[in-house]
Amino acid sequence: MKWRKLGHLFSPDAAHAWNQSHAANPFAEHLEGNTFRICFTCRDSSNRSHISCCDIDLVSQKILAVSDKPLLVPGQIGLFDDSGVAMGWLITFQGRKLLYYLGWNLKVTVPWMNTIGLAEFDAVTQTFVKHGRVPVMDRSEEDPFSISYPSVLEENGVLRMWYGSNTTWGADQADMAHVIKSASSHDGVHWTRDGVVAVDLEHPGEYALSKPCVIKESNGYRMWYSYRANEDVTTYRIGCAYSADGLKWRREDASAGIDVSPDGWDSEMICYPHVFNHDGKRYMLYNGNGYGRTGFGLAILD
Repeated sequence: MKWRKLGHLFSPDAAHAWNQSHAANPFAEHLEGNTFRICFTCRDSSNRSHISCCDIDLVSQKILAVSDKPLLVPGQIGLFDDSGVAMGWLITFQGRKLLYYLGWNLKVTVPWMNTIGLAEFDAVTQTFVKHGRVPVMDRSEEDPFSISYPSVLEENGVLRMWYGSNTTWGADQADMAHVIKSASSHDGVHWTRDGVVAVDLEHPGEYALSKPCVIKESNGYRMWYSYRANEDVTTYRIGCAYSADGLKWRREDASAGIDVSPDGWDSEMICYPHVFNHDGKRYMLYNGNGYGRTGFGLAILD
């Protein structure tokens, strides 16, 4: 496959206290026609992450509107998301619009601990309301250290999730071994984990796979993700994998079809892909330098 970059769509404008930097983890929600709402993660001056959004015309790549208030904010001090909330996945299931997000905690012995929270859209107030004060996917015997960004699909009335999990941890982020696992749920709240690694580390020196995006196709499943690092590259790149059943995956990073640019906003790294289809075409939102500090761009599959 080969992706053609359409351009740098959006950068944070620092118009409010809660969006001083970053537009990371972009996720596309179709509204109508060619209009999409892009949810993303921004940060305040204390580096706490919030979830915000902007509306775009996908064909012209014009920004139509930018939210003047966050969709979701960090939790009360001491809760699982007190250091920030980060955009994960949005899905409508059993008549409910569910937002799965990452809750951040800064730590002392390790850099951070992440878990997965849930917020549900309230049609009356037109806001997302957190499911509770605790995560719906917390640390467990299967995932004892830290877990991260989910990708969620519905199949036959059941939700399937692919998410990141540390199998080891240490005082520095490079000490981790962060892989992708899977889980399922009948109600969107209670999840059963299979406890096995779906997509594993592969390249020499690699220590993290992050933010999977899974699409079901006629002959199986395709996943895109960020990976770092290897013998030659220390920053994120975008890889892909294939699976016939969504459980056993074969990495095909060499055929991902997208890489850093020679210069500019995505010349140092590319990461956090969100792939979606519209009007017979396949698009990818992705971040560039600084883990989303320079905003996000758009590519189309040729």
